[in-house]
Amino acid sequence: MKRFMALALSLCMLLTGFVMPAAAQEADADVVIIGAGGGGLSAALEAVEQGASHVIVLEMTARTGGALNYTSGSMSAAGTIIQKEEGIEDSVESYIADIMKNGSDFGGQPSLELVTLYANQAAEVFDWLYESGLKDNTYSVDRATGNRAVFAPEHALYSVQRTYKPSPDDKTKYKSAAHEVLDTLVNADERITVLTNTKATELVANDKGQVLTVVAEGPDGEVSYTASKAIIVCTGGYSANGKLMAQYVPYGEEYLAGGAPGSDGNGLLLMQKVGGALNEASMSAIPTFPMGLQSKDNPKTGSIANTYTWKTGGIVVNQEGKRFCNETESNPAVREVALEEQPGAVQYDIFTDKILEDLRAANGAYFYDAYFAEEGQPGAHVKVTAGSIGELAEKIGVPAENLAATVEAYNAAVEAGGTDEFGRLYDGTKTTYNLAVNKIEGDTYYAVPLHALCVMTLGGITANENMQVLDENGTPIPGLYAAGEVVGGIWGKFVSGGTGVMGPIVFGKIAARHAMMSEPAEGYEVKPASNLLDESLFVKEKSTESLFDMSTAIKDGEYTATVDGQSGPMTVRTVVADGKIASVEVTENNETPSVAAAALETVPAKIVETNSVDVDGVTGATLTSDRIMKAVAECLTQAAE
Repeated sequence: MKRFMALALSLCMLLTGFVMPAAAQEADADVVIIGAGGGGLSAALEAVEQGASHVIVLEMTARTGGALNYTSGSMSAAGTIIQKEEGIEDSVESYIADIMKNGSDFGGQPSLELVTLYANQAAEVFDWLYESGLKDNTYSVDRATGNRAVFAPEHALYSVQRTYKPSPDDKTKYKSAAHEVLDTLVNADERITVLTNTKATELVANDKGQVLTVVAEGPDGEVSYTASKAIIVCTGGYSANGKLMAQYVPYGEEYLAGGAPGSDGNGLLLMQKVGGALNEASMSAIPTFPMGLQSKDNPKTGSIANTYTWKTGGIVVNQEGKRFCNETESNPAVREVALEEQPGAVQYDIFTDKILEDLRAANGAYFYDAYFAEEGQPGAHVKVTAGSIGELAEKIGVPAENLAATVEAYNAAVEAGGTDEFGRLYDGTKTTYNLAVNKIEGDTYYAVPLHALCVMTLGGITANENMQVLDENGTPIPGLYAAGEVVGGIWGKFVSGGTGVMGPIVFGKIAARHAMMSEPAEGYEVKPASNLLDESLFVKEKSTESLFDMSTAIKDGEYTATVDGQSGPMTVRTVVADGKIASVEVTENNETPSVAAAALETVPAKIVETNSVDVDGVTGATLTSDRIMKAVAECLTQAAE
């Protein structure tokens, strides 16, 4: 841990042997930042660049990065070094137009002012990252030209190749190259202190009406952190809080969480309590992917996966057994919104062995073969097979008569050719999303459920062009700034490719720059917002059922158990001595290193220390924590037999 100043623990106290209670500890800095994601890390670096002698960054999870731990980190900007080297002509005006067009889809309301502010600085920030380390990274390239500036088909396409996909050098620690570069810069700067496992619980105003203190709960108890210049809130969005999303979209609680577990929206409530105004119009801007694979060990979370079987004749139906969209629609936003409106926000990809055969023949089965084809693969646990449509309907729980009627109507449309009621074309014209035309018929019928997957939200607190948090009257709250996903109303209904990574980094720098170049105003009356979010929306449900009753007699010995892991099995060895848990060791795992490291290190020790499997997991590595506890419980069950 870098330099850390706790004023309450003075030299006098150390000499006398007296230690002040943890709740009274204090620490000072020029800037205190809440959240160590892309926005928080870039804000810290900009603050010291602008003259800060000490910056404290508080991170509730066990590691930095935030959402960057859950994305490959595509980036975008117009007029970059890469585009110039590759002879690609681009303009900020074109970039702005593309972002505004994409964000305005389906009634979105992007902010021209904030999008323009971002776009005008994105290239400079990207070039800074490039010169700081990204220059040496490996990039995904355009197959035809070899260029590092590419089109990104996972989002609506830009009018110019301006997306960049660098891979991190150390894939065991980082998923995003941007995170790797930012982390390296922060770790090298002694003026920046990052405190992990430290959760902000309250913002406090002083007698001048300035919000410059954060109360946080960390490993050593409660500590107050006071800034002389600013508090910058970079806590991310609310994609991991189904209860909060359900306040704004019909099936929000059914969405699978595919982003950072720490994205619970607590930062919004913290700022509301000192007057921060929600950008209400943006709170329902919750984009999803229509390709969420439900986790085997946590039905609330998921990851991106797709069969793409509709490219060669498959269909997609809802829980009523009915089609609801043109499966081959080239604009992903259309399919995303269509799924969000279905009961439970779940669809079933329906296909046959013939459709699979044609998908493989057209070289379109990479995703299917990697995720669903064989036992033990990431999506094998959700795949359903049957010998008839009736049997398939029964197995997946949709009305058999509806599914049969849907298939019959679809097959008739295939025979007729032309276009059906959803706009799907059957004349044999080949496109990226239409590789072959087939009926739903064959020897084997398949269904794969896929859910609406949420990795980010676009609603949040209201901020001005300096990233100052505004109250309900539009007045900046002295000392309080916000940056990144926690700010609402920037992008509209959808983000454009690469802005989910670059946006927080750019706006984090803007917030820190203004904070360091100005003094917080005095005489402001701090009071809570009139429409505070309900506290109950942030209470996480915790199972009261014990994984193993430790009053059960267990025999001394060494026991081993294997459970399903992230990308393969996890094996844990547990030693029982004198009727207690003496040691726990994870001997094999296939977890994502950058996410799971803290859990793999600390959870076994907690289990031994407490002689119980019912311990608190590591925030941000919940699934890994749960797997370790489950495996130890299985070992203890063996010891009790």
